[in-house]
Parts: sequence; C-alpha cells; structure tokens
Amino acid sequence: MNTHVPVVVIGGGQAGLSVSWYLGQAGVEHIVVEAETAVHAWADKRWDNFTLVTPNWHCRLPGYAYDGPDPDGFMTRDEVVAWLEGWLPTFEPPLVEHTRVTRLQRLGVDRFEVTLDGPDGVTSVTCDQAVIATGGYPLPVIPAFASALDPAVHQIHSEEYFNPDQLPEGAVLVVGTGQSGTQIAEDLHLAGRQVHLAVGNAPRVARFYRGRDCMTWLSDMGLYDTPTQEYPGGRAAQEKTNHYVTGRDGGRDIDLRRFAVEGMQLYGMLTDGKDSTLRFAPTLSDALDKADATYNSICSDIDRHIDSLGIEAPEPSRYEPVWAPDEDPAELDLAAAGVTSIIWAIGYRPDYRWIEASAFDGGGRPMQTRGITEVPGLSFVGLPWMHTWGSGRFLGIDRDARYVAEHIVGVLDQGRPRLAAAQ
Repeated sequence: MNTHVPVVVIGGGQAGLSVSWYLGQAGVEHIVVEAETAVHAWADKRWDNFTLVTPNWHCRLPGYAYDGPDPDGFMTRDEVVAWLEGWLPTFEPPLVEHTRVTRLQRLGVDRFEVTLDGPDGVTSVTCDQAVIATGGYPLPVIPAFASALDPAVHQIHSEEYFNPDQLPEGAVLVVGTGQSGTQIAEDLHLAGRQVHLAVGNAPRVARFYRGRDCMTWLSDMGLYDTPTQEYPGGRAAQEKTNHYVTGRDGGRDIDLRRFAVEGMQLYGMLTDGKDSTLRFAPTLSDALDKADATYNSICSDIDRHIDSLGIEAPEPSRYEPVWAPDEDPAELDLAAAGVTSIIWAIGYRPDYRWIEASAFDGGGRPMQTRGITEVPGLSFVGLPWMHTWGSGRFLGIDRDARYVAEHIVGVLDQGRPRLAAAQ
C-alpha cells in the first residue's frame, strides 16, 4: 500500500463501494478500507429469517441492478448476500479488508492521516479526500438500567439475534417496535414462543394497497426522491423511526393488535427496571392508535395519487382495529411471567470519536449537505436522510454515491469530465 493515496473510502459496504465504482470510472486512485468483509453486515448481523422490507426492484447499485424472477418480491438475507457478492467481480474495487481505521486526523488544511489497524499491525496512509461510509449509527443502544436487571435474564441486542433456538427456553421480551423489533417479535411468535413486546412510537404502513406494494406507490409519488429540505413534516418526520412492515413469506402487514389477539402481550414504552420488575409508561393505546393513523393516512395519500392520474385500481379501504387494550399495563414481573430473555431493539447511536474534525453537531451527527461537509476533503455517504428518504437504502445509494464521487473528482482535477450515470 502506498503511503499516500488521493482518496480513502472508509467502509466497504454497498455505500462505500458505490463511491469506489464511480471513482474507478473516473480513473481516480483510491482504496476502500473495511474492518471486516464487504458483505459482513448483511451476512453476520441479520437474523436467519430476515427479508428485505423494500421490493427487490429497489435494489440498484452502480452498474448493477436486481434482474431476478421476482422484482416485486423480497430477498432473504442469504439472497441479498449472494446478490452483493455478484456485484463485486463486475468492477474489482481496491478493497482492503480486515483493516480498521482507528483515527482520521487532519494534517494542515489539505491532507488527512488515516491510521490503520490490520493484519500487519498499525500503519498509516495520507490522503487528500476521506469518504466516511461506515453506516449511519454503528453503536447498539442498551439502556443503563439493563445492568440492574436480574442477571439470570439473558439479554442481547437485536443485531445479535439470529433465531429462537439461541435463546433459553421461556418467554421473551422484545423492547422496541421499529422494523427489527417488530419482525423479531413476529419471528419468535411464529416459532411458538410467548412474546412480550414493549411498543414504541414507530409508525406502520400497509404492505399492499389497491393492487400494489405501498412502497411502489410511494416511489411513483416521488416520496423517495424528495430532498430533505422539501420533505413534508421537515426534521420531525426525518427523526421518526421507519414504518414497520415485513417482506416475509411474500410480504404482509405487521399488525400488533392481531398479535395481541393471538396471545402476544403488549406494553407501552419501557421506562426503567430493577431486578425482575420492569415499568412502562401508559403509552400503549396512543402508540397503537397513532401507528394505525399513519397507516390509513398513507393509504389516503395513495388514493389521492390514484384519483389525480385516473389510475384503475381496486377500491380503497381502511384499517379497522381488531383489538384494543383494556388498560395500559404499568409493570411486568419477569420471573412471574416466565421471561428468560430480553432483546433490545431500540436502535443505534453515532460514534465518530475517531474522526478529528469539526464536522459534527451536538448529538454527534455529521453536519453535511448531500454528504459534503464544511471540512475540506471530508465527506459522508450512506447516511439516513443524507439527501432524501431514499438515502441509506438500496434505492438511493447510487445517486448519493455519484454525487459525492463527482464532488471529489471536481476537487482533485477540475479538468476531468463529469461522471456519467451508471444506469
């Protein structure tokens, strides 16, 4: 490895490799540094029955798109891994795997030093441009009071969950109802485990509506292409957890009320706990109502789109609750309920402490516009809402990566031609 490389891309997932694809097309010398392997996050941090929640046709990367037999279906974890592995040989990126970047330090005003910890020990390179593609928020969140709970209760984060058999016998408490929490709760429920679910404030969406996948309708309506500053609801909408739904078994709604009818125990927001006692806020009824209201609101938006264009489609409908709690449970005695495991599915937080640059807000999030920061030479890619709702998803990665790469090419060599679109 040279001691100086014009561009270092830090993170070898689909976002970083997409930037690499465009840099390669422009003839820009660079390396992509990956702490594990290119498909590590998909192969090793998804549960066995994981499926995409976005239709397969959303899966588009530079020079490469899903072309299988089921564009409206949902790839499983292993199918996603195979699909990504098929992309890499099409352009052979300069990928340095099993090497972690432990420090990114500015040298003067026009250069960075990148400290690498790899198979040959600690080394370093310098670069003119550094692209951070390490994912949105890499540190799993577990509440502080988790350490005060009964040590006999097995606790894991959602990224450590793979299947029901890895857990001790007994009931399971899943905390959080984002996409991972609801799908893991369903996975356990379908396996016959008694599930207790602490419900957060995530909204939900219909899987299919009026003859098509809702995400296909939303794409046609331009929701995934609307710039963040123009998106309805502004910053508040962007801070919300993604809508829960599943692609399992061909795709279906996730209806927590239906789960309750079938025996799942639902609670409001988990606030604290000690030993075998957990306490919950009285938020369950409101959370269920608001999730259903979002579900129906999205259906109404689709109705208006259909009507405005005169599209022929099946008749509209609305979700009607199949269950409602008599009261919001205030406590759960883990021992009395036979709960032997807790799965924390309450998200992640940013960790950019290894980057020595003034590019972050008070919450540790990058301050960027379409990935470009005010720090010369420092950019990001693969962040949620980096440019649109589609950013961070397969559907938006190509466009975001091209923009960042084009910016880099322009800085490095004003005489280079603009990058051509991949597809």
